[in-house]
Amino acid sequence: MKRLFLITILLTGVLLVSLGTLTFAQDDGPEFIEVGTSIPLSGRYGGPAAQVERGYRLAVEDINAEGGVYVAEYDRQIPLNLTILDDESDPVKVVSNLEDVYSDQDVVAYLGGFGSDMHAAAASVAEVNAVPYIGVAFALWDVHQQGFEYLFSPFPKSPDLSKTIFEMLDSLDEDIRPNRVGILQEQTDWGIELNEFWTADAEEFGYEVVFHGEYAPITADFTDLILQMQEAEVEILLSLPNPPDGLTLLTQMAEQDFAPPVSLVIRAPDGPTWAESLDTAGDYVLFMPGWHNAMDFPGVDELNERHVEEMGRPADPIVGPSYASVQILAAAIEEAGSLDRDAIRDAIAATDLDTVIGHVTFREDGTGVVQTAILQYQNGRPELVWPAEFATADFAYPAPPFDEREMTED
Repeated sequence: MKRLFLITILLTGVLLVSLGTLTFAQDDGPEFIEVGTSIPLSGRYGGPAAQVERGYRLAVEDINAEGGVYVAEYDRQIPLNLTILDDESDPVKVVSNLEDVYSDQDVVAYLGGFGSDMHAAAASVAEVNAVPYIGVAFALWDVHQQGFEYLFSPFPKSPDLSKTIFEMLDSLDEDIRPNRVGILQEQTDWGIELNEFWTADAEEFGYEVVFHGEYAPITADFTDLILQMQEAEVEILLSLPNPPDGLTLLTQMAEQDFAPPVSLVIRAPDGPTWAESLDTAGDYVLFMPGWHNAMDFPGVDELNERHVEEMGRPADPIVGPSYASVQILAAAIEEAGSLDRDAIRDAIAATDLDTVIGHVTFREDGTGVVQTAILQYQNGRPELVWPAEFATADFAYPAPPFDEREMTED
């Protein structure tokens, strides 16, 4: 009887040791680091938003090709798994998509989509769920002033966009510099915000606002506003239409032969469909997508090579900031040493990193300290014209009348 009792104890001990060893062996972390994103791959933002998806995907592929992200808690590299859902350019679907990846994939972080209104909807979800959120193609500044702790954006914001355009205009010789500003304001939160910054900065830099007009998104006819700008003799057009509105605006400007010396059209020209749809009418337009593939930062050459392999051209403007977002997240996870969301959030806030968009840090409100670039379509191609040290072409100024434009041979 004693022998049977002893054997039972020994077997129990062996079983416990075995289970303990098994538990330890299995405690090496998840198979993947789960990350979720909702991107408007269809709808009004579908064209340029494809660049966001491509930037994220290329970055994830490159990181996983090296084994993944090192997580000290598990003492090993773990690959990233990015779940991508299409929200069809609908802010309501952004919310439901992010809730789905939170509950179904138990994501440690969100990556954003495209468009400030979409990000504004997403930011509240990230805050409620206490999930770090990194978003680009997102210039709205006001949302960062609402006390959100989990919202980060390594992308130029409205104050940066506004001040930078006037700084570039000031670089022109005074005897040829335009002065008369026309603001075409979209009736959205971002439109209101940028109008306020443009108006204030125009006064600060010594420019005269001679026209201010408003329109609702998805406007079919800009003719009356265009005629008013012509009558006001606008020399500098400042606007931020969504892609469909931008195409309509420039088409009708060409029909009315309204070609101000400077046209800044934020957001709409970010995708390659701009030149494909407008031909020469899309040339000479300035836009500010946050990056250009000629900017001499670490990893840009390699990113361009990858992009050429896939798309036949160097990286599109939004691809760079999107790729950098994944770089920032991966570095933060490694710095945190765990997959705890709060630890990752704190590591993102402390980011001090060289990326394909340059050196990135974050202010207390989650806005990024990043380079602001101005691009211009010339001969159907986006050229970098500001800052001057990275420029691929001189600023083509003034814009000629539409009927005098023609494509030149390379």
